[in-house]
Amino acid sequence: MKKLSPSLKAVFYLIVIIWLFFGIQSVFHYNFQTLGIYPRMWKGLIGILFAPFIHSSLEHIAYNTVPLFILSLMLAIVHPKKGILIWWILVVVSGFFVWVVGKLGYHCGSSYLIFAIAGYLISYGIFRRNALSLIIALVTAGIYGAFLWGILPQKEWMSWQNQLIGFVAGLIVGYVWGRIDRKKSVKQVQAQNQQQSQSLS
Repeated sequence: MKKLSPSLKAVFYLIVIIWLFFGIQSVFHYNFQTLGIYPRMWKGLIGILFAPFIHSSLEHIAYNTVPLFILSLMLAIVHPKKGILIWWILVVVSGFFVWVVGKLGYHCGSSYLIFAIAGYLISYGIFRRNALSLIIALVTAGIYGAFLWGILPQKEWMSWQNQLIGFVAGLIVGYVWGRIDRKKSVKQVQAQNQQQSQSLS
């Protein structure tokens, strides 16, 4: 894994941590559910950081692992160095949205984060507008969108409200980050063109 980018390495570690949480909970019969997000209660804020790592059953974590892994890899490809930073930004922003408008009760699992990453990749590609980000956006919107809705059934532990909240959060973060990176890219091109014109004059 030495040749992998920091973001790609982080993806593997994050998946391992999620399964470690589940393994500890299963083997030692710990109840990590109370570390989830509890909307509009101060005690529930801690869940913004922990909720994506906590799953209620083997079925729950199995359904979430594959899409989370795939989308996190896509995020790492788009952002080889800053992917893990954006991953955590999406965790915090989408988790905060769930805390603000989610239904009362503990919310655990990474399903809303999955939708947040998907929303981010689509929105970022639209507003960043370089070849790689646009390709990833199209892949996410097309192939992965069909996979998510067509193959994964709606289970009782899957909240479409949280998924929608996560998706909207991802769209917002992608819009902001995409415009920032677009402006940086335009400025760099303008600076290079100016340098070239000065060297030719």
